[in-house]
Amino acid sequence: MKRNPLHIIKGAIVTEKTTLIRTLNNWYTFKVSKDANKEEIKQAIEKLFNVKVERVNTVNYKGKKKRLGRFIGRTSGYKKAYVKLKEGYVISQFEGT
Repeated sequence: MKRNPLHIIKGAIVTEKTTLIRTLNNWYTFKVSKDANKEEIKQAIEKLFNVKVERVNTVNYKGKKKRLGRFIGRTSGYKKAYVKLKEGYVISQFEGT
């Protein structure tokens, strides 16, 4: 069963580091669903932004331990996807940032 691309791609990650790698190497960074695989991420990006994806790298981040008084908890973890577009393609929503 095909999943909705909006359920796979949670949002873009825009920081100084991601802006630098986007301008130098055409890599875009997204927060994605934890259970999404690379092929699903590739298809979702291609469908949402009408571009061609060359490759996808993913990184799983664990939540950090946080303490509030005597209570210890953990922030939620997430999965980050680095997406490299084929030559000549850009995502226009990022160009204003």
